[in-house]
Amino acid sequence: MTTVPDPAAPHAFWLLKSEPDVFGFPDLLRVGREPWNGVRNYQARNNLRAMRAGDLALFYHSNAKPAGVAGVARVVRAAYPDDLQFDPGSAYHDPRSDPAEPRWSMVDVSPVLAFPALLTLERLRDLPAWQASPLTQKGTRLSVLPVTAEQFTAALAEAGVRLP
Repeated sequence: MTTVPDPAAPHAFWLLKSEPDVFGFPDLLRVGREPWNGVRNYQARNNLRAMRAGDLALFYHSNAKPAGVAGVARVVRAAYPDDLQFDPGSAYHDPRSDPAEPRWSMVDVSPVLAFPALLTLERLRDLPAWQASPLTQKGTRLSVLPVTAEQFTAALAEAGVRLP
């Protein structure tokens, strides 16, 4: 007997960084669905391109005091061309990007669960599962990072939450 995979089950786990004064988890809760656009780092872009609908992401507030995970989001649309790269009025415009072969990608995300309190970077650093994560190392600037299932589970446990 073969089992059919649940299309809503996550294939992978991620961490998405955003500055809360620009677009924070409360904003995602308010709008319900949002394109994750404006990523202009090739490694982070490649991570976006690896995302699949159903994947789960920790929504991380960066450049904040304190910085930390504010909630969980779900990828609801896999990677597609980032429209801002073609908009001359956008800060994310890339005049060298060819519409026939777009350089930059985005995904759509929706909120799953808000954490009752921010899970700070300092608390993440104390979790054994997070010791080897690029997030907890000095100098990591990527805005889109892969997260292991163990790291994802540890973050939920530390925040005291369960997925609905």
